[in-house]
This record gives sequence, structure tokens and C-alpha cells, in this order.
Amino acid sequence: MRIILSALSLLLAMLAAPLTARTPPDWSREAVIYQLNTRQFSKEGTLAAAERDLPRLKALGVDIIWLMPIHPIGQKNRKGTLGSPYSVRDYRAVNPELGSMADLKSFVKTAHGLGLKVVLDWVANHSAWDNALVAEHPEWYARDWQGNFRPTPWWDWSDIIEFDYSQPGLRRYMADSLAYWVREADIDGYRADVACFVPEDFWADARAKLDALKPGLWMLAECETRDIHTRAFDASYGWTWDETMHAIAAGRANVNGLRVFYAANERMWPVSAQRMISTSNHDRNSWEGTEFERFGPALENAMVLSVVSEGIPLIYNGQEAGNDRRLKFFERDPIEWREHPNGALFKRLFALKKANPALHNAPWGGRMLQVVTNDLDHILAFVREKDGNRVLALFNFSAQPRTVRFADTLPNGRYTDFKTGAGFEISSGTTVQMAPWSNRVLVAGAVQ
Repeated sequence: MRIILSALSLLLAMLAAPLTARTPPDWSREAVIYQLNTRQFSKEGTLAAAERDLPRLKALGVDIIWLMPIHPIGQKNRKGTLGSPYSVRDYRAVNPELGSMADLKSFVKTAHGLGLKVVLDWVANHSAWDNALVAEHPEWYARDWQGNFRPTPWWDWSDIIEFDYSQPGLRRYMADSLAYWVREADIDGYRADVACFVPEDFWADARAKLDALKPGLWMLAECETRDIHTRAFDASYGWTWDETMHAIAAGRANVNGLRVFYAANERMWPVSAQRMISTSNHDRNSWEGTEFERFGPALENAMVLSVVSEGIPLIYNGQEAGNDRRLKFFERDPIEWREHPNGALFKRLFALKKANPALHNAPWGGRMLQVVTNDLDHILAFVREKDGNRVLALFNFSAQPRTVRFADTLPNGRYTDFKTGAGFEISSGTTVQMAPWSNRVLVAGAVQ
């Protein structure tokens, strides 16, 4: 479920003036997102079992728990044995396979006690074929050219049918359902599935009602367009970052593709927009490959860049355990939990992000300033600085060792190497030796 903007469209969009947008809640300043697939998170596959692991997630350094859809799943035209959680049969109930309303409330209460926020995955674009709304309000659904209910066009989503948002009754029902979970379970916001397939004015109206109900909510749109930030959403997807990183890892592109992304981010998106970037999620893992498959030797660079560059980082459950399997989507396929170096690296990176104001999320962190080097095709270098705290990040996105020289004095200064803790000074004439697919994160100021 993705909508990819091409590099050309991003370049054209850079000509547009930045928009004024809503400011995310202050509590999201240092936030890291954790996507929790309840079905696969534990051997039990329940909310109660996931709740027991919340202290570990807190220790990992995450702040927002994104629960994949918790609702009962449609039976009609179901895919696989258990079906897709994005085929919703009842918007105001908990899937009994995951637990009960009491289990959800307990999960949220425990999370809040640990200082964590909980957001629900919301599927507003479509429902299951056997959702009660089909019989009660058939006029709320879109039709094909023959007058029949239809899945969303052009996608292989045969287990769902699409809503028609020209219907005022549907809009009221869906907005009331969003409010229901805030009132009943005290959740902290939503991740909106295929948000751009639903009219923006619906989201804006619903968000206004939710803000009146519980100020300080946070909402993430599965969408990559700047306008989604104007009235409804705090964060949106950075699919182009992921696609570009994958192309670089596969040898189909060089590092200039990343400069296109970051240039568009600065010139096109509002300064307060939080762009979610990650090395995996449920779609990528199940349908396209694990992060190990997709990024190969570039994986560590991708992980580090996802945290130290502009953007709000996401970790998908199991990444911290080095999960190297494509988790089945329509069946039970529990994660095999273990200690793994990737988990240790994420934990250190998240701690650095929280400790150093230069790395905070938009709009509070420092903007990325490009450091010009002698090798722009293979080396990505930038500085982020805020309130006397500075981070200089260098990445070699190639399979050959590189000697990096700097074209100006922007990176000059004394630093601490994030990996080794050793001091490091850059001045006129300094060169940095970089191994293939390696990174250097040099920190002046708060270091964890």
C-alpha cells in the first residue's frame, strides 16, 4: 500500500513555496516509532502478551507504539487462513484473536505508565465485504461500472471494498469511530492506512474533533505529499527515501538520489512536517524482502542515516532481533526473539537522538547542511546543529574504500566519534578514510 513519488515529481515540487502546517505535539520532539504486528509479536499473538514486553521497548528507546489494526477481520473473500488486518469487519470492536477491549485498555494504561504513546492503525478507505455497514448502508460504498461493490481500483485487494466519501453519513460514522477509541481506550492518535485515498477535508474535519476531545494527539499518514500536513497530519511517509536507498544498495543509483530527497524535504515540505523513514515495515518485510535482502552491505548505513538525518525514525518489530525472515502476512508466524547487534545499534542511536538536540524531530532539530566533499557520487556528508550541539555524519555508499576531503570549513571542529568514543578533530586539510559501505558519526555536544 504505497504511492511512490518519482524523483522528477520531487524536483518539480521543489519549485513550490513551502506550506504552513500544524505543529506536532511537543512530546514527539525526540520520538521514535515502533510498529507492532500483534499477530506475530509473540507466540501467543495477543495484546496481553505484547503488553508484557513494553518495558523492553521502553528500554530500546522507542516512544510511539503503532499497533497494526486491532479490529475483527472479514471472512468473505478472506486471504489466507487468518486474513488481512486491513480488512475490517467492525470498526468498534477488538479482534478476539488478539484479546478484548479490557486487554487493549490494559495495554494502553501500561504503556502510558512507562511514558509511551499508543496509536492505532486506522483503515478509512475500505472495509471487509462482510462488514455490517454493507447491509446497513450500501449507499456508503463505491461501485464499479456494472454497479457492483468494488475493491480499490488497480490494486490486488480482493478482500476489501471501497467506501464512497461523498456520503455525509459515512463521514460522520467514520469520524465518530475515530473518536470512540480515544474516549474508550485513551489512545494517543492514529496511523492512517492509504490516507491519500481518502479526501483531505475528511481528515481535517475529523482531526479538529479529535483535538477537541484530547489535545496532544499525533497522526501519521500513509501518504507522501506535503499538503497532508496542513490540517490533519503531523507525520507522513518518506517512501522515496526507502526506494532511493534500495536503488543505491542494488547499484542502480548513486548518492545524488538522496540529495534529491533531502532537497525536496527542505524546499517542499513544511518545516514542521515529520517525514517517517525506516529500513522495514510490514509491507516491505512481507512482500519485498527483509532489510538484509533489500540493503545487503548498505544496511548499517541505512539504519544509521534513518536516525541521524532529518525525519522521524521507525523500527518494525523484530528488527532489533535481527529477524531475517519474511513474516507471513495472512498466517501466524511468530518472531524468534534473540539478542542481535542491530538491536544494540538501534538502542545506541535512539539514545543519541534523544540526548542531542541537533537530532530531534521536526520542527525542533537542526536542519541538515550539506558538506561538500571531493566525491559527491559516493559520499553523503552533512552537519546538523542546534543550541551548540553538532553532529557531522559521513557515509560511504560504495563498495570501495574512499578518502574524503572537504571543500570548505563547515565541518571543522572537535568531535567525539559515536562508535569508538575517541576524540576527532577536523581542520583545513583533514582527510577521512572510509571503508566500503561505512559511516562515521562525529558528535560535538551531547553524546550517549
